Amino acid sequence: MVDTKPLLPASNSDGSYLTGSRVNILKPIKVYLTIFCGLLAIGLFAALLIGNYWSDNARIYGSLATSTSKRTHPLRPVSRGPAQGVSEKTSGIWAGVSRGPTQGVSEKTNRVRAGVPWNILPEPWNSTMLEWQRTAFHFQPEKNWMNDPNGPLFYNGWYHFFYQYNPNGAVWGDIVWGHAVSKDLINWFHLPLAMVADQWYDKNGVWTGSATILPDGKIVMLYTGSTTEAVQVQNLAFPANHSDPFLIDWVKYHGNPVLVPPPGIYKKDFRDPTTAWLTSEGKWRITIGSKRDKTGISLVYDTKDFINYEMLEGELHAVSGTGMWECVDFFPVSKTEEKGLDTSINGPEVKHVVKVSLDDDRHDYYALGTYHEKNGSWIPDLPEIDVGIGIRYDYGIFYASKTFYDQNKNRRVLWGWIGEGDSEAADMEKGWASLQSIPRTILFDNNTGTNLLQWPVEEIESLRLNSTEFEKVEVKAGSVVPLDVGPGSQLDIIAEFEMDKEALKKATGSNITFSCQTGGGAAKSGALGPFGILVLADESLSEQTPVYFYIAKDSDGDLKTFFCTDLSRSSKAPDVDKQIFGSYVPVLKDENLSLRVLVDHSIVESFAQGGRTVITSRIYPTEAIDGASRVFLFNNATETCVIASVKIWQMDSAFIRPYSDDDDKDDDDRKSSAPCLLLCPINYIVSCVTCLYFIYLVSKLS
Repeated sequence: MVDTKPLLPASNSDGSYLTGSRVNILKPIKVYLTIFCGLLAIGLFAALLIGNYWSDNARIYGSLATSTSKRTHPLRPVSRGPAQGVSEKTSGIWAGVSRGPTQGVSEKTNRVRAGVPWNILPEPWNSTMLEWQRTAFHFQPEKNWMNDPNGPLFYNGWYHFFYQYNPNGAVWGDIVWGHAVSKDLINWFHLPLAMVADQWYDKNGVWTGSATILPDGKIVMLYTGSTTEAVQVQNLAFPANHSDPFLIDWVKYHGNPVLVPPPGIYKKDFRDPTTAWLTSEGKWRITIGSKRDKTGISLVYDTKDFINYEMLEGELHAVSGTGMWECVDFFPVSKTEEKGLDTSINGPEVKHVVKVSLDDDRHDYYALGTYHEKNGSWIPDLPEIDVGIGIRYDYGIFYASKTFYDQNKNRRVLWGWIGEGDSEAADMEKGWASLQSIPRTILFDNNTGTNLLQWPVEEIESLRLNSTEFEKVEVKAGSVVPLDVGPGSQLDIIAEFEMDKEALKKATGSNITFSCQTGGGAAKSGALGPFGILVLADESLSEQTPVYFYIAKDSDGDLKTFFCTDLSRSSKAPDVDKQIFGSYVPVLKDENLSLRVLVDHSIVESFAQGGRTVITSRIYPTEAIDGASRVFLFNNATETCVIASVKIWQMDSAFIRPYSDDDDKDDDDRKSSAPCLLLCPINYIVSCVTCLYFIYLVSKLS
């Protein structure tokens, strides 16, 4: 018969235990307890190691979105072909094919290089020069063409950025919506295409649109589609799954289009719906760009459900002679607080901004004014600087911009498309074209009352590395001063200039009107300018890009300050744009002249007087690249010395890459680690209690 109690001594027939030596009885118990406790300690140690391992993995994963690693990962091409309404074409097929006017949208390629065939790559370009042009911390796809920013928003912990994208080549055409997400507007994950041209109402292109977040947190997206007949119509789309923080899948409303061109509006002049705002009646209101003859207009519609619309009489605004209005934007700015406002905010402490992109001259203009909700109209504060004839967002290459209200940080953020200034042949060789600006915050300038202040979002400062500071540097008339800061391809520069006040008084006035474009550039000397900073310059200054101020004094003795960027000597290549950009910048009494310059390889963004005037340039040097790129101060004025204080940071690269299957695996691992992280301390407590209990039993037995 099998002993059912092998750890107990044999028993008598009366059930009483045999007596014997207690030492002999306890010996096997102590042995087993020792083994048990040893195994328990080993198991506990292993559990803690595993917990630490998963904790480290979770921490590493969590830092992915904000990492500044320089690693790049090749985009995994996904066929978007005939099944989704986009033909499979190589980039080369677009050579010589016009993309735009026949479809009712402006030509968006760069072929205007006098005497240089657009489809032939000239000397001296080579792969090293072209590779250098790709930026390190500006958003761009891994390849192909990009243009307008679309529907930016902050949702469920992530910033979302959609954009016009050609998946088939480095020129405009086959437009669909690209999509990327970020935790900080600087480091990005590329996601699958959000919307493709797969319906009759957007077969010729999924064009520009805007997002609106409803009070219940849901999202609606209105966008322009170009139909099979090239008619511009407005369509509705929404996320397939609002619980998905990445908003991967989008559903187009089955009843699209929701708006078609109204009577009197040409079928190719009706595009780019804005973010909607709420009226006091609880209706949603949008505006859409158009024109009548040469008068640019913005049509207004009310809706309760984003499906059925009522067109208001008149327009939000109209300006004669400005032509087609694209990418209209409409939003409030606070007159009393330094923060952004939701698009629906209205009241006496608010001004409203109307911004338009002029199809005729490819620039973005804005004006400040008063919005009248009752009839849906807007009146500019100063008609002489009305929309399209006054102030621009940016006096360089900057177009089709879009703002959104960032409820995460109570700010309004501006995106802008930065096109190329080189030849289409160079773009085809590089395999990509166009960038987005660094996102900028927008505030009302209370000091001037007429300007907005644009400034790079604060997150860009997370990329700053080592800095070099130069205090009170005297830059004499006619001199150039080198600044030893190392390579000049990725920089954040802040500079302030003090003028000789006596020289300002003594300078002779002139009745000649100055402008950056006709003033002769940085090489032409004047009494009070130009002076500033040279970026992307080689040691011999054979290539250089001056960013500078010029002070003009009129015959009445009044001073007027201009802010300019001169590309005339920026490159030795024959097929690049070499304009001189710039405009007047308001400078108030007792203000020193100040600028900030972001240099990121082939793009230079320059901000004067806290962002009152901004210039974005594309630069394509052949020699001032990599370690050969330098920074200098210069002063070409003839009658004044300048005192400059400069601080320059080297900038790290942003982390911009596709979100891959590996990231999904990391996400699963991170989630699966949560139970382990939770159970480790519980296991530890239970183990300790168990050990104490057995020690107690042993002590009782002994």
